[in-house]
Amino acid sequence: MSSDRLMRIHSTEFQAMAERVLRVTELTSRLNALPFEDEAGKAKLFGEILGKPLPPRVTIYPPFYTDHGLNLDLAERVFINQNCTFLDYAGIRLGERVMIGPKVTFITSGHPVDPGERRLYLTGAPIDVAENVWIGAGATILPGVSIGRDAVVAAGAVVADDVPPACLVTGGKAAVHRQW
Repeated sequence: MSSDRLMRIHSTEFQAMAERVLRVTELTSRLNALPFEDEAGKAKLFGEILGKPLPPRVTIYPPFYTDHGLNLDLAERVFINQNCTFLDYAGIRLGERVMIGPKVTFITSGHPVDPGERRLYLTGAPIDVAENVWIGAGATILPGVSIGRDAVVAAGAVVADDVPPACLVTGGKAAVHRQW
């Protein structure tokens, strides 16, 4: 997984990334239009989107969205429910047995806050989700966040800070409520 990034928008690196985004958008559009039972078709398209086959026993229910795909690292026995979005420019890692509820969004990219730099650069920081984490429906995980083993992110939470292992986080901006 990559570390924090700063990319100039008017660069060859940005142009290559933009071309990849267009390609993956076309692939996910095709994936999301397949009949649910077309396992071979889904496996082929996931291989093209991720640049490798899905790991064993990974379950992804379409619709599924990603902007890059190549920086999405899924361990075995990951479950991803419907209508999830993975903006994986800076890298997203999901550990074994992670469960993702519907409409969860992972965002690894952004822009500088300074108005003079906002349209000049793309920023990014990886997201790392440890083993056996459960992320509830509609949660949003922001750039640079690490979520510890066995943690639970409540439905609708916005996670802007690291989450310790074995705890529950809730709220508009997730806050630790209890740890075990």
